[in-house]
Amino acid sequence: MSHQIDSLVYTNRLRWLPPGQKLSFAIVLMGLSLMAHPIVQILISVWLVLWIVIYANIPANFYFRLLLLPLGFLLTSLPAVVINGVGLNSIQSVQADVWQGWGMGIGSLYLYVSQTGLHQAGLLFVRVLATTSSTFFILLTTPFSEIVQILRQLRCPAVLVEVMLMMYRFIFTLLAIADELWMAQNSRCGYVTFNRGIKSLGLLVGQLLQRSLLSYRQASLSLASRGFNGELRVWLSYPYQASRRYRLEAIVGCMMLTIFSLALH
Repeated sequence: MSHQIDSLVYTNRLRWLPPGQKLSFAIVLMGLSLMAHPIVQILISVWLVLWIVIYANIPANFYFRLLLLPLGFLLTSLPAVVINGVGLNSIQSVQADVWQGWGMGIGSLYLYVSQTGLHQAGLLFVRVLATTSSTFFILLTTPFSEIVQILRQLRCPAVLVEVMLMMYRFIFTLLAIADELWMAQNSRCGYVTFNRGIKSLGLLVGQLLQRSLLSYRQASLSLASRGFNGELRVWLSYPYQASRRYRLEAIVGCMMLTIFSLALH
């Protein structure tokens, strides 16, 4: 998946737009996603599907599979928001909050599905969906080297930019190494049974750590041999073309979403 993301970043239809224009658009939408009404957050998510799938020509099945990753982590945390518990002597005080009678006593506790918790979970879900969509818009349409260049133009601390650049590189290196190890183990029936799968997973983690450290050492030696002086420079030569139509749509759309959100509040 990591190689496919890198390929789509450099071949999507919005590649020729100035990175500052795309980054500004995503930041405005992310701010709206954090503060706007839930209905507006849903509209932002739908609107970004149009930008990513139609305008940028990112495959819809790939985008939605990618979107399921953070939403899957969110779903695992929702039970802590939805399920509440009180002492058995306080059941009467929470009866109005119990959703359709879904509650049961366990020892001295009474666990129940909270209507307030369901409402909060719904608000959290649409907010995460909107903010994640805004992040994926940048991830799938703008190369990281261009983002680094924008951060340098904004006078971000050089150390922070360098750390981000190295982390981005090693994330993809780590995923590539893990994919190679998994394919090698799977081809040797390393996951045919549960016990063998656990053993293979342990070996994979150990080898992953060892090979990641080796890759880091090789990268350090490579930088030192090329006269690295503490600053990673990125060369950009892509001919950007500002689009009046996309700029107008982004401005008008953000203004309409802001006005709609204020009206709903």
